Amino acid sequence: LKLVYTPLNGTGLIPVTTVLERAGITDVTVVPEQKEPNGDFPTCPYPNPEIRQAMQKGIDLCEQVHPDLLLATDPDADRVGVAVKNGDDYLLLTGNEMGVLLLDYICKTRAARGEDLAKKVAVTTIVSSAMVDALAEEYGFELRRCLTGFKYIGDIITSLSDAGEVDRFIFGFEESYGYLAGDHVRDKDAVSTSLLICQMAQYYKLQGKNLADAMHELYEKYGYYHNKTISLSYPGAEGAAKMAGIMAGLRENPPAELAGSKIEAVVDYNTCVNGLPKANVIEFDLEGGNKGIVRPSGTEPKIKLYIFAKGADAAEADAALDAIEESGRKLLA
Repeated sequence: LKLVYTPLNGTGLIPVTTVLERAGITDVTVVPEQKEPNGDFPTCPYPNPEIRQAMQKGIDLCEQVHPDLLLATDPDADRVGVAVKNGDDYLLLTGNEMGVLLLDYICKTRAARGEDLAKKVAVTTIVSSAMVDALAEEYGFELRRCLTGFKYIGDIITSLSDAGEVDRFIFGFEESYGYLAGDHVRDKDAVSTSLLICQMAQYYKLQGKNLADAMHELYEKYGYYHNKTISLSYPGAEGAAKMAGIMAGLRENPPAELAGSKIEAVVDYNTCVNGLPKANVIEFDLEGGNKGIVRPSGTEPKIKLYIFAKGADAAEADAALDAIEESGRKLLA
């Protein structure tokens, strides 16, 4: 396997390259401008592997080196992003896509060696891809959803451990690029996940595919589950009051439709839902399986709208996302 890797001037260089070398992955070209730790992060506005600007130095190097994939860990090396060649450009796989790819790969390999997946547990959050439900139906594992934040995934691992069943846990992820396979920590871990991603990339490389090809195959099999997150800002002294008013209005007088689709159910996580802790989150389930989730930030004057849409192809799913976004922005204005 041939890699370009960037620690984004953070802490990942030694642990990630050491783990990869132990696994026999030695053809690794490190982005020179982002190799050494530098708390000023001089190469990009924000050292976040979710955004293309942070990955651009790595993509530029890929055009010279032509690796199988670009791997990037965030500054504290708990989140990891990936880019792969897709046509004439490099595609940044989303956190949801990588979570689905890794979970599918884990299930394939475990099933191939005869494990009973019906006894296994995978964990994700309420704002992560609905495509995971299709995987659970396909492979038979138990899927648990928790509130946003990897600490809640960690809580489920701990509850399994307390019950003497920690070996049931196979994978946890959240849409914001955090993943964990195994129970060695109770948090997201980019170091072990980098190794797992490389193992998966090698698995597909032996079949003549890269990770973009593998994701396309999953979309063709299960449907095009697309996701989008938008953040709306409410600045100034009155911002918090406006946010509280918007959330209260959604609870007291929820809309009947969104983007022309009937709202079939309103789920208020401020009441006890599926045994989860109470949270200031409201979910709108639309006819046809699409949905929107509204969640105000606890630390910033922002409300996030998580949009979920499924289509027979990418264009149909994206059109649904755009329509829900337009309606959602008006709803939260």
